[in-house]
Amino acid sequence: MIAFGFNNTYTRLPDRFYARLAPTPVAKPGLVRINEAVARELGLDPDALASPEGIAVLAGNAVPADADPIALAYAGHQFGYFSPQLGDGRALLLGEVVGRDGARRDIQLKGSGPTPFSRNGDGRAALGPVLREYLISEAMAGFGIPTTRALAAVTTGQPVYRETALPGAVLTRVAASHIRVGTFQYFASQQDEEAVRLLADYTIDRHDPAARQAASPYRALLEGVIARQATLVAQWLLVGFIHGVMNTDNAAVSGETIDYGPCAFMDAYDPRTVFSSIDELGRYAYANQPGIAHWNVTRLAEAMLPLLAPETDAAVEIAKECLAGFGPRFEAAYLGGLRRKIGLQSAEDEDRALIQDLLSRMKDNAADFTLTFRKLAAAAADPATDSGVRAEFTDPSAYDGWATAWRTRLGRDAGTAEERRAAMEAVNPAYIPRNHLVEEALEAAVSHQDYGPFEAMLAVVTRPFEERPGLERYAKPPLPDQRVLRTFCGT
Repeated sequence: MIAFGFNNTYTRLPDRFYARLAPTPVAKPGLVRINEAVARELGLDPDALASPEGIAVLAGNAVPADADPIALAYAGHQFGYFSPQLGDGRALLLGEVVGRDGARRDIQLKGSGPTPFSRNGDGRAALGPVLREYLISEAMAGFGIPTTRALAAVTTGQPVYRETALPGAVLTRVAASHIRVGTFQYFASQQDEEAVRLLADYTIDRHDPAARQAASPYRALLEGVIARQATLVAQWLLVGFIHGVMNTDNAAVSGETIDYGPCAFMDAYDPRTVFSSIDELGRYAYANQPGIAHWNVTRLAEAMLPLLAPETDAAVEIAKECLAGFGPRFEAAYLGGLRRKIGLQSAEDEDRALIQDLLSRMKDNAADFTLTFRKLAAAAADPATDSGVRAEFTDPSAYDGWATAWRTRLGRDAGTAEERRAAMEAVNPAYIPRNHLVEEALEAAVSHQDYGPFEAMLAVVTRPFEERPGLERYAKPPLPDQRVLRTFCGT
C-alpha cells in the first residue's frame, strides 16, 4: 500500500466533531491527473500515486493503513439563511501530512460517496466540477492567492445523475485545514461552549500559534481570521475573481480560498457581475464580496462571544473592536494592490480617486478587466503603445483624459520606465481562466474524454504572468456569442 505518512490531529478532538467512515468504492477508477509539484511538496511520490495502488486510494477503493477517514461536522449560513447542520456530505478527510516545508495540510477526497451529512445526496461528484476546481484552484495558486490545491483527479467509471447522467470523478484536495466559520457556528448553535473552546484551541495551535502568547488568545485568533479574510477578498478583486457562493461554510479560517463551485473570472469590468446560477439576487456579486466577507467573520465573532469575555456586553464590545479592523485591513490590501496594478510604488491621498476614475471609465466602456491592466504596463513604459489600451474602451477617448492624469502621477513616482513595466507585469496577469475557455475544456473532457484542452489551459494559467507566443487565444476575451453568463454548482 502507498505510504502517505499521515500525522493526524483533528481526530483527537471529540467524536461529535466528525463522523468516522470509509469512502465508498467505485466501479472502475481511472487516472486523469496527478499534480506532481504538489505531491513533491507534500513529500509524496507522484509515480506511486499514479500506480494502480495509488489510484485505488485516490478513488476511495483503498484506505492507507495510517489514514483515519472522517466527514467533518459544520453548519453555515447559505445565502443568508442558517442551516444548523451541513457537514461533509460528499467528502472525507483521509488525514493530515506534514510537508517538506514543515506545514501541516489536510488531504481530502471530494466525491467519495455518501456520509451521515449527505442529506439524501449521492455523495458523488461529476467530472466537470472536479476539473473546474482543479483548474481554478491551480490558477489561483499561480496568482499567488491563498488557496486549497488539487493533488489529483480520477474518474470513477460510473455515472452520477444531475439533470442528466454525467461521468463521475473524485478530486483529492489539499488544504491548510478544513475548519470553517461554519464549524464554529455548528457548536455555537448547540450552545456547546466546551466544543467551541476546544475548536478555538485547536485552531490556534494549527493556524495562529503566536496567539497563544497574547494577553487574550481567543481575541488574537479572531483578529487573525478577520485579517486573513480581509486580505483574501482584496486579492480576489484584484484579479477579477468572483467566488459565487460565499456562504459561511465556504469561509476557511486559514484564509485560503475553498470550495470552487460556480466561480468565475470577470471579462468586461462591471462591479455588479454575477455568474452563479443560484445567486438570483446577486448577493455574492463581484463588488459585494468585501461586505460579505465582513458579514461572515461577524458570524464567527458571534460564535466566539463566550470565549472573548465572561459578560456578554463586554464580549460584544471586544468583537466590535476586532471587526472594526476588517475595513482598514481590506483597504490597505486592495488600494495597495490597485496602486501596483497602475504602476505606483508610493502612496498619495489622491490615488484612490485616480484609480476609481479609471474603473468608472472601464465600466462605462465595457473594458476588459484583465487586458486593460496588462496593456497599461506597456503604456507605462512607452506612450506609443496607448493604442492597445484605447482599443479596450468602446469610446477610446475615454482613456485619453485619464491617461494624462495618470502620467502626471507616474512622474512623481520612483523607478525607470522599464522597472515600472516589469513591476506591473508581475501583478497584472496576461492570462486568466477565461470562462468560455474553461467551459470548452470541460466539455471536451466530459463529452469526448479529450483532456487536451484541459491540460493546455492548465499549462497556461499556472504561469499567468508570463506572456508566451502562441497563446494569444487564452488572453482574448470572448466574442459576443462565446460569453458564459451563468456557471453552475457541482452538487
